[in-house]
Amino acid sequence: MRSLLSRIAIALVITSLASVSAFAKGKTKTVTFESNIKVNGTMVPKGKYDLKFDEKTGELSIVKDSKVIARAATTAEKRQRKARDFVLRSTGSGADLQLTGVTFAGSDQNLLINGSQASR
Repeated sequence: MRSLLSRIAIALVITSLASVSAFAKGKTKTVTFESNIKVNGTMVPKGKYDLKFDEKTGELSIVKDSKVIARAATTAEKRQRKARDFVLRSTGSGADLQLTGVTFAGSDQNLLINGSQASR
């Protein structure tokens, strides 16, 4: 009897986790910035980060070790066809390198970063 209850409990946990992830609308991609880059005025040091996009809020977060380094509001721009690869867009060079947009592989939208102020 105890084994049956344990199996039922495990099944319920797995089902609830699956349903939460099904409702979580967003995309994540691990990237490595080869040099320092600004995200709406916040300097993000070179290194490995997770880019997390929340479709519900339209917010892009730059995360390292579960800590949000920078956030930026985005505007979606429709593409003619789905992107084959992940793409980062930037302008400037050196200390003036600025992240301006992101496209996730398989997406039919380019995400353009709004404004010039970042929040932490």
